[in-house]
Amino acid sequence: MKCEIEFLPVGDASKAGDAIVIRYGEPYDYKLMLVDGGHAKTGEQIVAHLRRFFGPSPVLEHVVLTHADGDHASGLRTVFEQIPVRNLWMHALWLHAEEASPLFANKTTTIESLTRRIKGEYDIVSGVYDLAAEQGCAIRPAFAGSDIGPFRVLSPDLWTYLHLLPQFDKTPDPDQPAIERQGLWIGKSSPATRLFESVKASLQSWTTETWDRERLRDGGITSASNESSVVLYGSFDGGPVLLTGDAGNRGLGWAAEAAVRMGLPLQGFQMVQVPHHGSRRNSGPTMLNRILGPIQPQHGPTRFSAYVSAPADDSKHPRNIVLNAFTRRGGYVIATQGVSKVHWGGFPARPGYSAAGQVPFFDRVEEYT
Repeated sequence: MKCEIEFLPVGDASKAGDAIVIRYGEPYDYKLMLVDGGHAKTGEQIVAHLRRFFGPSPVLEHVVLTHADGDHASGLRTVFEQIPVRNLWMHALWLHAEEASPLFANKTTTIESLTRRIKGEYDIVSGVYDLAAEQGCAIRPAFAGSDIGPFRVLSPDLWTYLHLLPQFDKTPDPDQPAIERQGLWIGKSSPATRLFESVKASLQSWTTETWDRERLRDGGITSASNESSVVLYGSFDGGPVLLTGDAGNRGLGWAAEAAVRMGLPLQGFQMVQVPHHGSRRNSGPTMLNRILGPIQPQHGPTRFSAYVSAPADDSKHPRNIVLNAFTRRGGYVIATQGVSKVHWGGFPARPGYSAAGQVPFFDRVEEYT
């Protein structure tokens, strides 16, 4: 089976996001799939793209919402208003309120109240859910082991998701000791913390890096919502592909463990998605070695393609230090940065598309702080 994966350009300045159109099957017998919908205005771009290349009345066999962040969910509202969708795969946060209730700090809150609050705080996601239901679309939970067309969900599993949910920024306060006992404490980021990180990023300092001296570190921490991202593994002609959403080191670790349990090989990918728009908090050397393989000799042949969704003029994404890490391990790194980029995966190239250039190896990278 062939698999064409197109990363549409999403956002500008610091407004990164994801919208990935997938065609799988054969050139004259294929199905369409969409992973994430970017920002609100991305929805119209997705609809126009589908109609331009796949006929005036395209049908999406599957839509996957990897996690609850607005830069992945917002555009899906327009998609469901204008394009027929057969299956929606997502995490409907409020539907897990009862199962997760022991992991919230307030033990007196009713399930009904907790459900209403979570649904209200995540109105974009609940709006997508409601539109899908109105359309008659099948709505399914996207947890480890689920098969979505030719893809297998590696992460998260339901148990892990229930422990992450109270740690999302917009859910009620978590029961920290109960979550810590399971080794799944990540914590919430406060507005003050987010402001501090933003200011720190604006004061970014730089350093040099060589092929033999990697400055990317292990231990980067991203949000619980990011770690809940659906990680997808697909097996196709030419080798497997890995779509990571905004998963960080924890989520990628859970995905790697699941792949081993399921008998799905790592380190032989034809294409991988660079997590979270190339953020340095989402990738570390140890995890990259496990998933992609060890650092290769400099100037050696590329072993896989690595795609990163990032706006054209975002000073924080993608990070040079992350792109270098993928290049070292044999990646042919490609960044959207305002332009649609396609992994053809056996399908013929479309007229008007040209070969994507490789991101260079950078000798000047961000100081890891």
